[in-house]
Order: sequence, then structure tokens, then C-alpha cells
Amino acid sequence: MRTRSESSTLSGNRLLPAVLILAALAMAAAPAGAPPRQEPPRPQAAPPPVAPGDPGPVVSEHRLGPEDLLEISVFEVPQLNRTVRVSEGGTVSLPLLGEMAVRGLTVTQLETSLREALSRGYVEDPQVSVFIKEYRSRKVSVIGAVGAPGVYEILGPRTLLEVLSQAGGLTERSVGKLYILRNLKDAGDQRIAVNVADLMESRDQSLNVAIEPGDIISVPIDRPAYVYVDGAVRTPGRIEQLSSRPLSLLHAIARAGGPTDRADLRNVQILRKGGDGEQVLLEVNLKKVRKGEDPDPPLRDGDIVVVRETFF
Repeated sequence: MRTRSESSTLSGNRLLPAVLILAALAMAAAPAGAPPRQEPPRPQAAPPPVAPGDPGPVVSEHRLGPEDLLEISVFEVPQLNRTVRVSEGGTVSLPLLGEMAVRGLTVTQLETSLREALSRGYVEDPQVSVFIKEYRSRKVSVIGAVGAPGVYEILGPRTLLEVLSQAGGLTERSVGKLYILRNLKDAGDQRIAVNVADLMESRDQSLNVAIEPGDIISVPIDRPAYVYVDGAVRTPGRIEQLSSRPLSLLHAIARAGGPTDRADLRNVQILRKGGDGEQVLLEVNLKKVRKGEDPDPPLRDGDIVVVRETFF
């Protein structure tokens, strides 16, 4: 058997004898009941997490978290190369080293921890590289009235407008507000309301907030509302409108083609269901409304407008 120095000369002063590496790998894979192996060295303690409100580090400073997929390579020791996913507990399982805590570490910090751990009796001067194949721990969810709702990975600092753009933008079914739902570990759940008009039209940059991993952007969907116009109008039928933009009586009649020549504009009826389910009858003098003498009443979902005919 070669000495350590002879083996080092053959492997470029980096590797222990292949027999020792293979033996160590076999011990790591040994079934229950096998003699206990040496306790693996502990990796460096994870640095403190990013403070809430920090828009996030750049990609190279991404801090590892659950579901990140890592590709770990050790130069000239292919037996140690692995593609592993970070567990929900923030650990990965590696040959020789067993379970290692990686949550909160950057790629550079993990490479340093692996080099130090492998150099303690396993590999001489190990050259370790870590590549993040999938960033799963930096995810945000976008739901509701957007072009492409779903879960998105953010690889660096992102603002609200950037994430909305990535999700296909707002649809015509969006209402006047959206909400950012955020979980603060020490302060519970937080809901940030954003006025869409102020954000999009007034360009209020204070509303273009930094999005953090784990945020949920909720864009409420504006549901349709229906009113029905019957009687002496040119195109009677159902009229659809968004709930956030209710129709007035004048608008509804105009959408129905306007009144016919035989319409009795002094006595237009609105049939509406009251809070107790009973039908309520409202009478409106449309001529006075047109002159501005009476207010133009807003209609509610389910209202029936009846424009009666005159016999004179």
C-alpha cells in the first residue's frame, strides 16, 4: 500500500488514496447495525437571516433555503459530486459528511464549509464548487386578476411593478386596489393595500414597494353585475357591468338603445330585491333626471328597469 506522500504525488497533492475514499463512502452507505462512523464535523453556523423589509440580496448573495436545488462538485473526486435539494428543515445529505445545515448560507459560505469539512481526513486541499440549479426558496405568489397567475422565483431585488409585469400585468377584471400579504415572523401577518390608479397612473413610487420572498400579491377579481331593462326601449334585455363600476339609470337605458317614441319617461320603474328578500318598487321621473332636477339613481346587481309605454 502506498504511503500518504506517494498517493499525494500521484493525485496532484489533493486526494487521499482511492481505497480510503471508497472505504469511507462504503461506511457512509452502511445499513443500520453497522459500526458507527466518526461524527462528521459541524459546518459553520448560519449567518443571521435577512431583516424583514430588506428588498433582498443580489443573486450571488442568495441565502439558501428549503427546496433550492444545489449541484455540488468536488474537483477530481467524482464520487462526491451530488445534485441535492434542500429539505424543509434547511439541510442536505452528502457522502462522508451526512446531514449538513445550509439554510441561510450563501454559495460562497457553503463552499467554504464543505472545503473545511472534507479536508478533515477525507480529501487533501479539496476544490469545491456549488451551483444553484433552481431557486425555490425565493418565491412569490401572484393570484387574481392578472394575465398569468402563479408562483414566481425572484433571483434578486424586485418591485411590485416588476413582479406584476412578470405575471402578465393586470386584466380588465381587476378592481381599484390590490393587496400584498406578508408574513412577519415576529409580528404576524401584514396586509399592504395599494391603490392601482395611484400606482399606475399617478406614478406614486412610494407604492411600488419592494417584494420579499414568500409574499402573496392578491389582485381581487371584479365580478360581473347584471341589470335588466324591459319595456319601451329599443333593445330590451340583460346588461352586464363590473361591480366596481355600477350603472346609473340613464346609462342603463342608453345601453338598451334608448327609449322608444311611446316611452313614458315620467314613470320609469325600478324593481329591486330588499334586504329581507321582498321586492321593492322605485318610481323615477326620467324627464327630471335628464334636466338635472332629480339625481340619476345608481342601479344594483339584479335590478329590473321597466320603461312603461304611454297611451297618449
